[in-house]
Amino acid sequence: MSKVNISDAVDAYLQRKSVGDSAESGSGAYASNAESILHRWVTWLETEQNTTALLALDRRNLEAYARELADRTERGKYAPSTARTYYAVVRAFLSWCVRGGLLETNPASTRNAQAILPVETDTQTDEFWTDRQRQTLEEYVRARALESLHENEGNRRSRLREYAVVALLAHTEIRGSELFRAPDDTRRTGATWNEVDFYTGTIQVLGKSQRFEAVPLPARARTPLRRYRIALDPPTNEWPLFPTRHAPSIANHVREALAERGYDEAEIDSLFEETTAKSLLREHAITPPAITTEGARTILKRLCKDAGIDVDGEYLTPSGVSRDLEAPRRRAATAPTNSLRVSFLEQSIALREDHYRVIDVASSNESRND
Repeated sequence: MSKVNISDAVDAYLQRKSVGDSAESGSGAYASNAESILHRWVTWLETEQNTTALLALDRRNLEAYARELADRTERGKYAPSTARTYYAVVRAFLSWCVRGGLLETNPASTRNAQAILPVETDTQTDEFWTDRQRQTLEEYVRARALESLHENEGNRRSRLREYAVVALLAHTEIRGSELFRAPDDTRRTGATWNEVDFYTGTIQVLGKSQRFEAVPLPARARTPLRRYRIALDPPTNEWPLFPTRHAPSIANHVREALAERGYDEAEIDSLFEETTAKSLLREHAITPPAITTEGARTILKRLCKDAGIDVDGEYLTPSGVSRDLEAPRRRAATAPTNSLRVSFLEQSIALREDHYRVIDVASSNESRND
């Protein structure tokens, strides 16, 4: 028993859950959701606690993990509910170890660890946007997007990008972790254009259940997103909706992609001497990484500051933008994402409809004035 590694025990636990544990229901979905959480915890134990053996675990390791989760919450990386969920998954795994005779007691079941974890309180509702705050920010980014029509391509693309981010968060039920890249979750790499269907007005996202769900895209979100796509002009539908603009990250990503395609270091250096990393992305059809959830927070923080919006001196986060919309999310776990393609024809038709709608409104106003 002393030779049992934590990673081996985790694998056995997940295998058991994936085929069904008679003691718990919904085990298949649970295993899928818990896999990345437990594997990241195992990696953290190895690198930060120098602990790999199951019997070497004690309450100090788990209290340190609780502090790590609390620190990440303090930095805005996790919501309090996420931190507590992660700890609960680890505690459930260790309880399973106790039931199986691998451990005598559960080192995660301590009052100290519970006290360290961030607490979900009613004051967290202050993070949610009011209708006035949402309207103020949306009007601000919309006005900037309209003004950018007379600016250079880079500014126009940037303004339309900001407008699309705000519109999606404000008028859909999409969560930030479903739209942007979550560095700690290998499955959440950011929504791509491959998952958007302007024709049906839906977007496929990886929901909390770890299954793909079709989320409606109402017109107030769909139109800004469509206009932003035309400005972005992604070379393939595999591109994320919101690629990172962090130059070092893009450069490293391009170098790694070119190396995987057989380019040697000298050839890669030569390419970088001739052009930029952003240009190489398009020239070689390299899919860039999406912005992270933290990157989205940074964007919103800047926009809120510029628009003069705050919440008790803080700023509004992606999780606080969305409202409780009445329409339920439609799960589409079996729908293949590659069936949702964005055609330029669909975009052109939609843009033409917008154009004539503006003309109709203007004509109506003129008639009313006459």
